[in-house]
Amino acid sequence: MIIPADSNVLVGTGSKDDAGVYRISDTVALIQTLDFITPICDDPYDFGRIAACNSLSDVYAMGGKPVTAMNIVAFPTKKFSLDILAKILEGGQAVMNEAGVQLLGGHSVDDPEMKYGLSVTGIVHPEKILRNCSIREGDSIILTKPLGTGIVATAIKADIFDQEHVKEFISSMAALNKYSAEIMLKYNVNACTDVTGFGLAGHLIEMLQENNYSIEVDSEKIPLLPGVEDSADMGLIPGGLYRNRDYVSARCEFSKNVKQIYRDVIFDPQTSGGLLISLPEKEALHLLDELKSAGLKSSALLGKVVKCNEQKIYIS
Repeated sequence: MIIPADSNVLVGTGSKDDAGVYRISDTVALIQTLDFITPICDDPYDFGRIAACNSLSDVYAMGGKPVTAMNIVAFPTKKFSLDILAKILEGGQAVMNEAGVQLLGGHSVDDPEMKYGLSVTGIVHPEKILRNCSIREGDSIILTKPLGTGIVATAIKADIFDQEHVKEFISSMAALNKYSAEIMLKYNVNACTDVTGFGLAGHLIEMLQENNYSIEVDSEKIPLLPGVEDSADMGLIPGGLYRNRDYVSARCEFSKNVKQIYRDVIFDPQTSGGLLISLPEKEALHLLDELKSAGLKSSALLGKVVKCNEQKIYIS
């Protein structure tokens, strides 16, 4: 399909960025995105919170501020009470309130599989858009949330996950990237994306598009949710992890000493994951300190961008 060109489209379908961006004036551009997910937990209110956070995240990753949203709902009315849907929407609204986003409406369908998310509009200055592929040689790479949501969700479905860790699983996914984004924008960030369904490796690969760089990752620096390693050791691996591995593993090279958990979790599909930030090394430690001081304790400096035409991820 051929999409007509428009000079006001600053980020469109020709890239693998997190959202589309359309210029409406010299100082304002619209960021537009949508996302919806199936339930990742049992509690409908928490599901609503997580789905809303997941949908809003793309705007933060582009360096923007979300301003309006519309609900996207698929709900099996013959299977579940509408009270459950009310709780889902209540959870989503709580997150929108926290983000300062105005709900304008939405659309629902009766569907055999429950789904919820948002269509989001944000704003950004046309000259301050953050792309996912504008990394620079020597940049440090920071991740703001721990990994392992796909593995944990699989363990919970198998009913063998430590219930003491469930709250941390929910808390991580229901945490807005608003706060890390606000801190990030104080620094000279070169590139940003959020870690979602393609996993850490997939999103690092996206950062390499159109660049003659590679990224070196220190596996021991990768933050993990509690219980992830034990669950992975029991073979509780989601199907999406295998698909991600099949898709990008040819561009990932592991050192022999890398533990199995990191060989797995780097491909784990995330829901409402953290921001993946690329910025000059001299500023990265200051950003990391400020993130941790703000309560984002799982933030970690994973590695760096190096000059290399192979466009690979090297994990040691």
